[in-house]
Amino acid sequence: MAIIFSSSLKQMLQVTRKFEKRSIMILALGSLMSLSFFLPQNPAMMLVIDSDWHEGFHHPLEGWDHILTMIAVGIWAAQSRGQAVWVLPLVFASVMSLGGVIGAVDIALPYTENIILLSVLLLNVFVIRKIQFSAPFNILIIALFAFFHGYAHGQEISASASLISYTAGFVWATLLLHGTGILIARLAVLALAFSVGNNVHAQETAKLNNAAPEAMTEIKPETGKAKWVVFNEMRVTERANSLIGIADSASQGNVGQAQIKFRPITRPAEVLETIPGMIATQHSGEGKANQFFLRGFNLDHGTDFLTQIEGVPVNQLSHSHGQGWTDTNFLIPELIETLEYKKGIHYAENGDFSSTGSANIRYFKKLPETMVRFTGGSFDYYRGLIAGSRALGTGNLLYAGEIVHNNGPWTVGNDYLKFNGLLRYSQEYGNHGWSVTAMATKSDWKATDQIARRALRQGVIGRYDALDPTDGGSSQRYSLTGEWHHRGENSITKLMVYGVNSKLGLFSNFTYFLDDNENTSPVGCAGLTGLDSGRQFNPALFNTCGDQFGQPDNRWTTGFKGSHTIFHTIGSVDSETTVGLQVRNDNIHNALTKTHAQRKIGITRQDTIWVTSISPYAENKLTWTDWLRTSLGVRFDGFRFDVNHSNLRQNMGERYDGLVSPKFGMVLGPWADTEFYLNGGLGFHSNDARGINTRIDPLSGDRVQRADPLVRTYGAEVGARTVRIKGLQSTLALWWLDIDSELLFVGDAGTTEASRPSRRYGLEFANYYSPTDWLTFDADVSFSHARFRNKVPDEGNYVPNSVEAVIATGATFHHVFGGFFGGPRLRFLGPRPLIEDNSKRSDSTILLSAMLGYEVNKKLSLQAEVFNMLDRNDPAITYFYTSRLPGESTDGVRDFHFHPVEPVSFRLSFTWKI
Repeated sequence: MAIIFSSSLKQMLQVTRKFEKRSIMILALGSLMSLSFFLPQNPAMMLVIDSDWHEGFHHPLEGWDHILTMIAVGIWAAQSRGQAVWVLPLVFASVMSLGGVIGAVDIALPYTENIILLSVLLLNVFVIRKIQFSAPFNILIIALFAFFHGYAHGQEISASASLISYTAGFVWATLLLHGTGILIARLAVLALAFSVGNNVHAQETAKLNNAAPEAMTEIKPETGKAKWVVFNEMRVTERANSLIGIADSASQGNVGQAQIKFRPITRPAEVLETIPGMIATQHSGEGKANQFFLRGFNLDHGTDFLTQIEGVPVNQLSHSHGQGWTDTNFLIPELIETLEYKKGIHYAENGDFSSTGSANIRYFKKLPETMVRFTGGSFDYYRGLIAGSRALGTGNLLYAGEIVHNNGPWTVGNDYLKFNGLLRYSQEYGNHGWSVTAMATKSDWKATDQIARRALRQGVIGRYDALDPTDGGSSQRYSLTGEWHHRGENSITKLMVYGVNSKLGLFSNFTYFLDDNENTSPVGCAGLTGLDSGRQFNPALFNTCGDQFGQPDNRWTTGFKGSHTIFHTIGSVDSETTVGLQVRNDNIHNALTKTHAQRKIGITRQDTIWVTSISPYAENKLTWTDWLRTSLGVRFDGFRFDVNHSNLRQNMGERYDGLVSPKFGMVLGPWADTEFYLNGGLGFHSNDARGINTRIDPLSGDRVQRADPLVRTYGAEVGARTVRIKGLQSTLALWWLDIDSELLFVGDAGTTEASRPSRRYGLEFANYYSPTDWLTFDADVSFSHARFRNKVPDEGNYVPNSVEAVIATGATFHHVFGGFFGGPRLRFLGPRPLIEDNSKRSDSTILLSAMLGYEVNKKLSLQAEVFNMLDRNDPAITYFYTSRLPGESTDGVRDFHFHPVEPVSFRLSFTWKI
């Protein structure tokens, strides 16, 4: 179905078409700018780039006069329109090069600085007042100013520098600034045009909302001349929706609110367990980011799995506790409209952290009613939530507020307290819309970290005791996101900007008295002297002694995402082409400190970090026949890693790197309601900026090898998806992933740790069965095999903590016997190797939980949840490493360390809808 615009909108649609074309130019220009900045500094992309080129490139970026003038030239060229958009910048760069040569040979010219100052003033006046002259006179003005700018900088070239290399770098930087000016002008005009269009046609286009189409259709009247058509982007929000004819791989899918609201959830991160094969667990206090397992990986706190909220990346670069830190405690499950997941590295829009896959969580823009919910449960668990939406002006306001408290079963209670809130204002018109979203969360907690198994067996502590009771932390996250989208006659455009401020104060002690003890600190640790091994001790010892460390992290993350998709034909083949640009910048202040009872006693390292990335990408999808579809994509990721302040000057530095990653996919079918998929591509994983620039181990003072900035990954997948049996959707995927040799920054030690190249492959079998409209079963099984690819004497090839088997299954029902809803859920995390020779393995973890609720009427509902129904004493997570308890050898003891699952617990919720 399609909606044809009335004649009163034709003029606006013509403007829309023009700006759709310009949006392509903007994205292409942005891609050129990013390549001009990063490719010359990437040895994989350029054969010879010397220090003279590098100096020439950076020189114009260090002078305010040159920056202002170059950007003004770009804006003025854009205002001139026509060929002037490219003629004026090229004239400036060419004549500037000539002036540079004259300046380099030291020919004296008077009044140079005066003319440069005059150029800054006049060009900015021309831009502000939009003053234009004839084309030849414009060129003459630009040439005059360009010559003197080139002359001034040519005089500053070092006598030993290569004039050709220096000039080439200088010209690249100048064109980059010109392009920035053009981009600014184009975006400003684009925003103004659609802002005016919104106000002029708000009432008329709003009428189209209730009759919007769900697919793209070309409408031609009898005259044969195509008319303007508006199309809605097809969105699949539920797992129950078939992806036959839509999905690009077998391991791609969607999860909606219907799958989330009827399952028992202990903590927000468990929303990600709706992804087949994903496990979210915890080894510390509730406020800390969770541990994740997927596809043979212990993802730690999120490394190698990209998590996004409304397209905003949650993973944090160069984090004090670990690369890719993913804290999802700000999520409010009741607001989630859909969770879209894509496993593997064969998607052009996904870059860093996405080697195993990605998830993008989207919230509702409007709720059907206001919800007030209160939950109380075991171990002093309390939660209050209010969420709703209302019309405001011509748009809609979504709001939510949440308070959570939880002590847990621990002897030293978590005393976890979280405040969480959201505001979103959105407007939707017939073919375009926008929204602004603000989120804020703040929490603090006490932590019971993993404990040594020998301490439990010797009776030193109980199962839910803490060895160091002073561990804990606090976190804050504040974000603001703006997005704009437009559906044209045959295109979709999306633009988004975001800013995130996050703070973390984390205190942990995993080795107890291994480093700080009676031998290394005889005064503070005097209380350890004479204690016998295997005996209980006074936890007050940790007030002045022990290995506790702090990891403060304070950062601002800003970014931009833009994409433009065109639906067209190549010959007789239907085609879909997308170009996009992603920019991200992280300004970080973090540290690794030595602490006792959260009191700082020393600094291991302290850094100020600046990480910037620019990532243009393109993808083309072709529908060759009704049984063959292909996709081909390419992505470039350019990075700048800068540690511009550190307590060790030797560990300061700046490095650049970039990688090109091709992607490919093929879909065959459907035959008998079954499709077959073949996917492959290259990806990467970025390393911590500190490890990339570290030359001196901050603990030992020894020289260390710097980590590679970007590490290549290689992946492929073959799979199938079928809906042949009524009500049953099944997917089968065989996958493979190789990772090159890499160096990982270990946040808990402040240094780098070598890791060998590895290979993982496995099988995933996911099933979703709805025999009726009120009952659903799901069963997901995942198996994986992980090994290091090289052999090291006296070491095995097993990858520590690589998960080998995951099984998740359950059932949900709703509107049964007048309003009952809920269902059981079983989760199995299989045993796994803890060290390279596989001689130490973890135990498996089995958890059975359930929900039962009743909808009293349309306004009131009650629900009860029970967790760990079998009251099993399984570990939530297990490690094997060296630690030391009082009275033990100063070399420590290698032992299992685990965090127990919580015992059987209950929660009861009351929900009132207004």
